[in-house]
Amino acid sequence: SATRGSVKPFVNFNAKHDAEVLRKAMKGIGTDEDVILMLLAARSNAQRQEIKAAYKKAFGKDLGKDLRSELGGKLEDLIVALMYPSILYDAHELHKAIKGVGTEDEVLIEILASRTCDEIKDIAKAYKKEYGSKLEKDIMGDTSGHYQRLLVILAQVKKCVCSLIVFQELFAAGEEKFGTDEDKFINILGNRSAEHLRKVFDAYKKIAGCDIEESIKDECTGNLEALLLAVVKCAKSVPAYFAESIRESMRRAGTDDESLIRIMVSRSERDMLDIRAIYKKKFGESLYSTIQEDTEGDYQKALHYLCGGND
Repeated sequence: SATRGSVKPFVNFNAKHDAEVLRKAMKGIGTDEDVILMLLAARSNAQRQEIKAAYKKAFGKDLGKDLRSELGGKLEDLIVALMYPSILYDAHELHKAIKGVGTEDEVLIEILASRTCDEIKDIAKAYKKEYGSKLEKDIMGDTSGHYQRLLVILAQVKKCVCSLIVFQELFAAGEEKFGTDEDKFINILGNRSAEHLRKVFDAYKKIAGCDIEESIKDECTGNLEALLLAVVKCAKSVPAYFAESIRESMRRAGTDDESLIRIMVSRSERDMLDIRAIYKKKFGESLYSTIQEDTEGDYQKALHYLCGGND
């Protein structure tokens, strides 16, 4: 999926030159936002890290800090997000979600349900290095119940462990006696690979006569319901899950810019092209045009660059 991103490495890349262009855009009176967003949105994450280093070397200053002081509002949030190494960005978002005022559950759900096992391993490592505490320990301190258990299973990367399952068991845990057996449901959803889960869902539908999502909606509520649904959706299709999440972020009363920025930044080099295709098919309009209706100014321009084109 690395090639399904809208943002690709810039071909004639020169970190020193880019650093000089950015410095010039920020020096003196007024800031040239256009230059900044056009340049950074057209570089890969790895290239942005090189620009950061070249900037420090040439000017003895921290590019991230300079961008923060020169930019404002949502554009600042988006550009600052782009400057994080991608794994560290996920770790940062999780830490902010756990340690901020109240828990931002939708961030925990989105990241832990959607990232690959290798990504989660790297995120947990980066989290420990950056914040000095274990991701799963922090999750446990901030959540409870079945919801907590499934988050911890996902954080421990056990969703990659495959084992044979008796489908009747899943059916029994779901439709027949869900109330007494949420544990079984959580173990099955948390400990299996996506491919294995898809087979389980198909078998479940044959036995139960309904989609597993319907059972989850009937039997669960709140954060547990949201997390189980996210795991199921991501097992079926990660880009489809994000197409839906982006839609929700812009179709609420008032745009949920935090979610929109997080998704656009984190998927721009992974699967944005797939997200766009599914979005158009599912909602009958392009992602580009929804962004156009829902956002404005330089912030809109930057989102359009990350989107990578109109469908």
